[in-house]
Amino acid sequence: MQVQTEHRPEPAENAGATDTPRIYVACLAAYNAGHLHGCWIDAIQDAEDIQDDINAMLKASPIPDAEEYAIHDYENFANVRIHEFSGIDKVAQLAVFIDERGTLGAAVLAHCDNDLDRAEAVFDDYTGEYRSLADFAQELTEDTTEISQSLAGYIDYEAMARDMEINGDVFTVETGFQQVHVFWSR
Repeated sequence: MQVQTEHRPEPAENAGATDTPRIYVACLAAYNAGHLHGCWIDAIQDAEDIQDDINAMLKASPIPDAEEYAIHDYENFANVRIHEFSGIDKVAQLAVFIDERGTLGAAVLAHCDNDLDRAEAVFDDYTGEYRSLADFAQELTEDTTEISQSLAGYIDYEAMARDMEINGDVFTVETGFQQVHVFWSR
């Protein structure tokens, strides 16, 4: 990737045509000297390639021998927070996870406090997308239990769903109206 060094960050509304996670990395020597110098970097690449892009930006700094940088902005990481001094390895891993799993992946990462190992494990317990947790409770009950027609109208799937969540049997992530993703809890 060719680095485009900028003297000011792109406004969010003009930030690019893709939904690719990326970071704005600034040269701290220039920043401390009153210059805004940095570049937007595609985070969907190896950490080494991101570091190469950062090194190219630092080399082009108006301050000679600049070495230090910080992440001053980021976009398309959904709910996941990237901190000023987040490690480049972690940023690259988060970006790939979000790129592969989209909005649901980002929501699960946020639920897991950005713990990638935990978020990966959570996807092993994914049961699917439902209109509501009550719909999941109904499907689970009907798939595992024979219910007579005379009793079917008396089952309160809303209460069952609420109990499943309160008891910690499942957790949910909502990604939109009537888009409830259900996961078994560990």
